[in-house]
Amino acid sequence: MDNKLKETILNPIFKGNPITVLVLGICSSLAVTVQLKGACVMALSVIVVTGLSSLLVSLLRNTIPNRVRIIVQLVVVALMVILVDQFLKAYAYSVGKQLSVYIGLIITNCIVMGRIEAFALGNKPLPSLLDGLANGFGYGMILVIVAFFRELLGSGTLFGFRVLPEAYVPNNLVILPPFALILLGCIIWVQRAVDKDLQEN
Repeated sequence: MDNKLKETILNPIFKGNPITVLVLGICSSLAVTVQLKGACVMALSVIVVTGLSSLLVSLLRNTIPNRVRIIVQLVVVALMVILVDQFLKAYAYSVGKQLSVYIGLIITNCIVMGRIEAFALGNKPLPSLLDGLANGFGYGMILVIVAFFRELLGSGTLFGFRVLPEAYVPNNLVILPPFALILLGCIIWVQRAVDKDLQEN
């Protein structure tokens, strides 16, 4: 694997993470991270949509007129979101119902549209696919980390199974959206403390 492809895969996960560095997709990270199961499904959904949308737009990039490119991008993303939504309704109905409107809102997720506009329109299919998957993974990784702590401390469970002793009193503050924002702030702080390149002068 050459250095350019390696950077395409690793950069969105660490130095260019969509949530912690670019501060994109914050709303869904607050809304769907109360339970780990829902966060994992949302993360996988975004990975699939971002990867396949980037691949398809890259394959079509030389045939898309510039004046309608945004419309074409929206149609492609909407198609992928509909497919993911139908898959969840068929094979994971309870989780799909729990996420409900948030799956549909992937269409307007700035991470998906941003990677198509910034990368897929100017690159070949394989790098575009990898870029989309990596950005989706970077987004999903933060979702899962936040959901892990929120479910563990807020309910004493992980994936719905009790982990902490029965004597543990769940902290109701943890399951409120403001705590997700606090957790995100802590993750951003740790990342910037470790990576000196991300620190502002």
